[in-house]
Formats: sequence, structure tokens, C-alpha cells
Amino acid sequence: MNITIVAGARPNFMKIAPIMEAISNKKEAGHDIDFRLVHTGQHYDKNLSDTFFQELNIPFPDINLNVKSGTQAEQTAAIMIAFEKELRTNPCDLVLVVGDVTSTMACTIVAKKEGVKVAHVEAGIRSGDMRMPEEINRIVTDSLTDYFFTTSSYANDNLIKLGVDQENIFFSGNVMIDTLLKNRPRFEKPDFWEDLSLTKKKYMVMTLHRPSNVDGEQRLRSLLKQITTLGKDYPIVFPVHPRTKKVLEGLDLNFENLHYVDPMGYLAFNYLVENAFTVLTDSGGITEETTVMNVPCITLRDSTERPETCIQGTNMLVGNDPEKMEMAFSKLLSGNWPSTRIPELWDGKAADRIANYIIGIYNL
Repeated sequence: MNITIVAGARPNFMKIAPIMEAISNKKEAGHDIDFRLVHTGQHYDKNLSDTFFQELNIPFPDINLNVKSGTQAEQTAAIMIAFEKELRTNPCDLVLVVGDVTSTMACTIVAKKEGVKVAHVEAGIRSGDMRMPEEINRIVTDSLTDYFFTTSSYANDNLIKLGVDQENIFFSGNVMIDTLLKNRPRFEKPDFWEDLSLTKKKYMVMTLHRPSNVDGEQRLRSLLKQITTLGKDYPIVFPVHPRTKKVLEGLDLNFENLHYVDPMGYLAFNYLVENAFTVLTDSGGITEETTVMNVPCITLRDSTERPETCIQGTNMLVGNDPEKMEMAFSKLLSGNWPSTRIPELWDGKAADRIANYIIGIYNL
């Protein structure tokens, strides 16, 4: 059996790494299963893609489609055209997609039109916010998927409400956490640690990339001003996403405790997160990692597709509400932030479950 695994953007790489390792282990154990890795090139900045293959010991892709940037429509079309050629040149029995990026949706559509079954890892998550491109990607992908590998009971419930046959839903756990737990002993101090005079649990980390936060100059300006004011006693390290960098270049903002740094590799970034006093983010994946590492997390969004990180984990939603932000900082600075409870099956074994499920489905 041949599986085509698709990766396109930074979050995908952490998810495919343990899956490929699990499939390789099953192949070595005698199962008729193999994979081909397709990188769409949706993220092409070296710090957003190449370093992840090196750091996580992921085999370099069999092919890079090199689609690069563009509008949502342009990028989707470019991925579909390139992936159609790829599938016709290298037929497979199953296309496995992960997460909710543009590549996930685009390659799912192509696979189904080519008559190839699709497995979706991280299926069923929903934010309920149709302003998010990722939410549209999730809905389209899950409407076409054949096999649904889920991270939580919330995702299972969402799929059942949509009428998905429960026999095709496989509660596997969280492959992001597989990668986190495996690599946690290898986290490495960032190069700028001494330059910024950072001390464990005495600084904050911030990431921003969603259009609602970074595309409007006034919104971004006021957000950074409030965060740097509330966190005035802490250095705030801000790895700047290429999307955010374009907006910041026109604002000429300088805050004494805000330190801009380049996008970081996986090992250094997670060292920074694990040792932070708190993390401020609009990323969904980071809220999962902070939950497992028991680091307080303030999420600059009104909704989340990962409710377990709020109900069981260390995550709090504040959205665009200044009062909610102040309340979150008050709770944080007073030492009243809740401790984490690790969600079910976030145990480092999700990828092995997924490989076993596939072997069972295809009687390999």
C-alpha cells in the first residue's frame, strides 16, 4: 500500500514527523505499507520549513511543488494544479493530509476528484468562526474525507453531528504532542538568550499571524501597546512571522520591553516557550503545546477550535477585548492561573495508533 503524505506549512511538519516514523516502523515489521512525502511549498521561508526537516529528522520530501505565496485563491489553485500532476505521475492508494492549512484543503479536493481516498489527521476540530480561512479549510476537507483521525472527544462529537459514520472516526490522540514529547529533551537555548538577558520564567513570548490581528495597522499598534504596557516588567520576545513583518515595517514601532526576533526553529522556539512566564498567541497549535508544558497561555482570539486547551489546559481566550486582556494579566500576575490537566490520549503515541488503524482498515 502506498500513501501520499502532504505537508505545506510549519504546523504540518510537527504532525507528519511521527506519522512517517510510525509507518516506517510498520514497514520494517513486515506490513505492506509505504509513503511518499509531498511538500507543497506553501511555507517557503527556511525558518518556516527547511529547518524543521533537519531538526525533527524528517526525510526530505520526495518532491517540493514550490507553490509559494499568493492570494487564497491563487495559492489554492497553484497547489491543486501541481498536486494533480503529482498524483497522476505517482498514483497512490491513500492521500493523508494533516491540520487545516490551504494545502490540506486543496490536496483533499484533488485526491477525491482523482478517485483516491483521503485520511485527515486532526479531523473534526471547529472554531465556529467563518472569518478564519482555516475554518473553511476544515469544513471542506472534512466534507470529503474518508477516514477521520481525531485529537479529542470534542472533534468526535463535531463529526457525529455532521452525520459522519462513526466507523470512520478514529480517536487517535494528538500527533503534535508526539513530536513535542519526543523532542523535549533536545530543546536548545536560542542564540539570543544571553543577548536579551533572559531568565527562566522571567519573560514572555508572543506570536501573531492571523489577519484579524496583524493586517490592520491600527489594530496591531493598539494590541502591541496594550501588551507591552500590561507586561511592562517583563521582556517580551516576539518571533515575527513574515506576514506580520510586512505590516510592522510600515509602523516603526519601538517598545522598550518588546524584542523582535526572526522566525525560529522548532527546538529553540519550544525551549523559549517551556521556560516562559507566559505565552501570548493567536496560534492554535501553540495552545496545545503550552497545555502539555503547563505554561500559561493568553490567546488573542474570540474562539478556539481546541476547547480542551481552555477547559483542561492553560489557555484563556481574550480576543480583541482590552478588559479581558487586563483580567487575564491580573490573574496571571497574581499567581492565580489554573494548572493543566493533560487531555486524553495526548501521550506521545497518537501516530502509532494512526498507523495501526490504517493497517486495520486495509488489512495489511
